Amino acid sequence: MIKKLEDILQKYERLSAEMADPAVIAQPERWTQCAKEHADIAEAAEKYLEYKKTEKEMNDDFAAAEAEEDREMKDLLTQEGYACKEKLEALHAELRILLLPKDKNDDRSVVMEIRGGAGGDEASLFAADLYNMYCRYAESMRWKTEIVDIGETEVGGMKEVVFTVSGKGVYSKLKYESGVHRVQRVPETESQGRVHTSTVTVAVLPEPEDVEVEINEKDLKIDTYRSGGAGGQHINKTESCIRITHLPTGIVVTCQDERSQIKNREKALKVLKSRLYDYYNSRYQSDYAENRKSQIGTGDRSERIRTYNFPQNRVTDHRIGLTLYSLDSFIMGDIGGMIESLAIADREAQLSGAEE
Repeated sequence: MIKKLEDILQKYERLSAEMADPAVIAQPERWTQCAKEHADIAEAAEKYLEYKKTEKEMNDDFAAAEAEEDREMKDLLTQEGYACKEKLEALHAELRILLLPKDKNDDRSVVMEIRGGAGGDEASLFAADLYNMYCRYAESMRWKTEIVDIGETEVGGMKEVVFTVSGKGVYSKLKYESGVHRVQRVPETESQGRVHTSTVTVAVLPEPEDVEVEINEKDLKIDTYRSGGAGGQHINKTESCIRITHLPTGIVVTCQDERSQIKNREKALKVLKSRLYDYYNSRYQSDYAENRKSQIGTGDRSERIRTYNFPQNRVTDHRIGLTLYSLDSFIMGDIGGMIESLAIADREAQLSGAEE
């Protein structure tokens, strides 16, 4: 581990020097690349510098205590040495986590897709609840959300909703939300007061860079049509809605949120790129997951990941066995604690796998 950290520190110092070099500053692209690499390793390098400083202080304290003849001063130096040793152990644990392989998608924005599953109208209503929950969480994180496509129901629910969440580090937080979400509550239409169980699926797709996904126009079938939903006379009389079919994979994307056909086409292509990136990347991930010790963040959409029990005000994440009795605030967007617990469990599982 120390050898890896020494290599990181040397690279960090080299990049720091390059970023201050006038010749590099005069080349914006090169400077930006240096800055990105510098930022990627800054936390590990600075934490290692703190580790080395603490290690030196510990050794100095113990050496001084051994040479000291005054009993009171000797005890004081020994206590300071052990305090440094305790801090050193904590820094060592932090450095082990910082050295874990990082998900290349963590800093990216995402496309989220929420679809009602089993449960009819109640599933669509819960899909709308989840959409609002994620929007509130995004707002608390100062991320931007934008609807791409939405299919609403007569009871005020959502058959499906596709939307983007833009900001730094979005995928690192929301990637744990992919899967089947189960709700247990009494529907508004239930006259007998019986608790019903419904499901909603959530998919979280990282937005790829343009250079990572190439789309051949010959592979696309693009149709325009009129919206059949609410929206006023304009949206119903104008063929502004876009449907794009990627012929090689059969992936279909629709967008009808904007009045402009051009804007809808841009949004649809953005979602298509994310789906294609996910489609091709998932082939690699499925092979990798067979050997991976941690399955928390793999995004298996067939897996039931969480249950929302309204009568008991309880939300349970089945992957880590965590239950919170604060569903009322959770559904209002206070999901940061759950996400952090999932991230910690993911790191611990990766550490355990690395040790094996």
